Amino acid sequence: MKVKKTFILTVFESGAVELKKMHQHIHLMGAPGSGVSTLGRALAQDRQMPYFDVDDFYWFTSDPLPFKRKRNPDHRRALLSETLTNQPAWVLGGALCGWGDVFVPQFDLVIYCEASTEVRLERIRQRETARYGASRLAPGGDLHSVYQKFLDWAEAYDTLSGNPRSMELEKKWLAALSCPVHYADTTADVASILQRLP
Repeated sequence: MKVKKTFILTVFESGAVELKKMHQHIHLMGAPGSGVSTLGRALAQDRQMPYFDVDDFYWFTSDPLPFKRKRNPDHRRALLSETLTNQPAWVLGGALCGWGDVFVPQFDLVIYCEASTEVRLERIRQRETARYGASRLAPGGDLHSVYQKFLDWAEAYDTLSGNPRSMELEKKWLAALSCPVHYADTTADVASILQRLP
């Protein structure tokens, strides 16, 4: 069933009225640590929509060791399709370039989150430490090897290193989209970012 677009009226002091489209299918993406999940959840709450994280469809997230086993592309697409089909509006955060291109026609708006490499890596360090504890990430810890590989992979995003996820490749993907694309500097506070979003 096709969902009708909703509109809101904004009244200015001059008395003029602006008709603004409320986007109902919003996709956020960006480098690891760029704030996709943080901004996505805040945007979903602000617009009263559910938020879905691509990682929950890409990985078997119930495994004891995180991000170890990937679902095959058909499985990912089937799970994500079922989830999105059952929602009239949603915010979807994460990378699906290539394997998830089938969902592109549904997007009303794509937001690309940008932050420097230094900021991104520091956010990842803080997030992973809070999530798993410093001892598990330190040398000798059970997650140390996985953690170091993740940091190296996240840093390599800024260069063409053979990594299927890179800034250059993802910006080429963005340039081919027919829906509006908004670039968000996620080093700003979330409230101000939300105010500037279409």
